[in-house]
Amino acid sequence: MKRIVIHYENDLTEVVYMEDGELIEYYSEKSQDRQSVANIYKGKIVNVLPGMEAAFVDIGKGKNAFLHRDDLLPIHLEKKPKIKPPIQELVHLGQELMVQIYKEPIGKKGAKITTHFNIPGRYVVYMPNGNYVAVSRKVESEIERERLKSIGEEIRLDEEGLILRTVSENVKADVLKKDIDEIREIWKEIKNGFEAYSAPAELYHELGISLRIIRDLFTQDVQEIIIDNAHKAKVIRKFVHHISPSLVDRVKVYESNAQSIFEFHNIIKEVEHFFKSKIWLDNGGYIVVDETEALTVIDVNTGKYIGSVDLEETVYKTNLEAAETIAKLIRLRDIGGIIIVDFIDMQIQEHRNEIIQKLNNLIQHDRTKTTVIGWTNLGLLEMTRKKARNITKSPIKVCPTCHRMIK
Repeated sequence: MKRIVIHYENDLTEVVYMEDGELIEYYSEKSQDRQSVANIYKGKIVNVLPGMEAAFVDIGKGKNAFLHRDDLLPIHLEKKPKIKPPIQELVHLGQELMVQIYKEPIGKKGAKITTHFNIPGRYVVYMPNGNYVAVSRKVESEIERERLKSIGEEIRLDEEGLILRTVSENVKADVLKKDIDEIREIWKEIKNGFEAYSAPAELYHELGISLRIIRDLFTQDVQEIIIDNAHKAKVIRKFVHHISPSLVDRVKVYESNAQSIFEFHNIIKEVEHFFKSKIWLDNGGYIVVDETEALTVIDVNTGKYIGSVDLEETVYKTNLEAAETIAKLIRLRDIGGIIIVDFIDMQIQEHRNEIIQKLNNLIQHDRTKTTVIGWTNLGLLEMTRKKARNITKSPIKVCPTCHRMIK
C-alpha cells in the first residue's frame, strides 16, 4: 500500500511517502526556507568574468547568482554554435534578463541559474525554447512511448519543448493538452511580468513542498493522502480536484489527539534512525555519514558483527547490508552531488562486483538520477546523485545525547 503523510507544525511542513508501511521519501520545509529551485526571476548582470566564462546576476536573493556561458547558449544541440562565443559577447554589465534557478545556494555560493527554462505541470514539463519532445524513461512500453511522443509532437507549438512525465502514461490526449495549455498561461504571465517589473524581481515561484509532492507522486497507485490539518486538507482537496478529480476522495484528515500523525504511522523512529550520523545495521555493523558542501562520505564498519564463517564472508555480508541501507538513506535524506563510500576491503572480485550490482538494482527506484561510477584506485566506491537543494538547510537534526529529532 502506498500513502503520502503530511504533518503541519507551526511554520514547518513535513511530507512522507510510504510503501507498505516503509518510509521511502521524506521532505521537510520551513516557511522561511522554501525551495527556490525552479523559481524564475528578472535579474541584472552585475559582473562579467571572462576568465570563468560566467557572469554574476542580481536576482534579489542577497547573494548574486552564478550564470555560466553554457546556460546562455541555446539548449537544442542543432542550434548551438560550433565555436562557443566568449561570455562578454553574450551579456554585458547592467543587462536585464530572465533566469531560472536550477541549484540552491550552498554555503557562501549563490544559486546557479540558467536561461533554459522548464515549468513542471501534472503530466508535462514545459520548455518554452526546448524544441523537442521526450518521454520519461520510466515509461517502459515502447507502444506507449510512441503514443506519448506522437501526442507531444502534435500539441507543441513553434520552438516549444515537452517532456511527458511518468504519470502521463495511458492519459488521454485532451488531458495532456489541458495541462500544457495551463502551463502556457503561466509562461505568458511570466513574460508579462518581465516587461512590467524592474530587476531584480521574482516572476514565478514553484509550489510549496506539500503541493509539489502531491503533483509529482499522487497517482492511482497511491491509496491515500493523510493530513493532520483540516484547513490545509481543504486546500489540498481543491488542488487534487484540479489535477485528478477522481482521486479527491483519497485525501483524508487525521484527527486523533492520542498520538501525532507521525507516531501513529511509526515514522518518527525511522526518520530519527536514518538522520543520525552513525546508523546501526541489523547485523551489528554500522555506517557513518559525513555530509559536507563538496561531497558526502560514508564509512562502513563491521561493528559488533563477527560472522560465523571467515573474515571475507563477514565483510561481504556487512557490505551487502550496508549497500541496501545506503541506497535508502541517500534517497530519504535527498543527498546529492559526489558520494564516496568506504566499504570494508574485500579480497574477492566477485564480491566487489555484487556490491555494485546490488546498488545499481536499488537506485533504479530513485526518482532522482543516481549513478554508480565504480571503484577508485584506493578501493573506494564513487557515486553521483543529482543535487538541487541545499542539504545543510534541512530542519532535521538529531540530538547526539538523547538521539531524538530536533526541529
